[in-house]
Amino acid sequence: MLPTTSPHSNGDPSPRDAARHTAGAKRYKYLRRLLYFRQMDFEFAIWQMLYLFTSPQRVYRNFHYRKQTKDQWARDDPAFLVLLSIWLCVSTIGFGLVLDMGVMETVKLLLWVVFVDCIGVGLLISTVMFISNKYLLKHPSRNFDVEWGYAFDVHLNAFYPLLVILHFLQLFFINPLPFLTNTVVLLYPFALLGLLYILSISLGWNFTQGLCWFYKYRVK
Repeated sequence: MLPTTSPHSNGDPSPRDAARHTAGAKRYKYLRRLLYFRQMDFEFAIWQMLYLFTSPQRVYRNFHYRKQTKDQWARDDPAFLVLLSIWLCVSTIGFGLVLDMGVMETVKLLLWVVFVDCIGVGLLISTVMFISNKYLLKHPSRNFDVEWGYAFDVHLNAFYPLLVILHFLQLFFINPLPFLTNTVVLLYPFALLGLLYILSISLGWNFTQGLCWFYKYRVK
């Protein structure tokens, strides 16, 4: 995207427009920084990971601040992706140890989790969201569109808490009992819960409100 000129600048681009880059330039800058660890702000990436659990709105306020200062919603630093990949590697190795997997099986699982579950799915989702610029924009404009990189960042932000819960905390609760059989029977009641959920939506029944009323009138 070429910089535009301000009517009051005698043909010179404004500072905001001069700082604006094309999507290709932004992508090249992001990928190039993957090769230079010293240029990555890992401290800030750790801060984002912490607040994705405790105060997610602060992370998204930072995206808004980046849009105002750098004219882009997406991260321009791949430090978050690098740390997330390291987390995936560590958690996958933990899975391999807990489940008594072989070295090659663990490596295959690691490659699958990192490059398919995380990056591959993220690329697919980001591309679908990027296509929305063509079909879903209310008023098409260069200044108001979905950035491909921002869609990818949203995927990473959502993937990280799920990673910690399922790939890290869950490891401490995996306790197989080899002397039991047909343990899948214990999961059957969840099918009933799913049916109740569908019925509550179709009937307009607020289960949470009903539960609150139950506790309130039980003690009266």
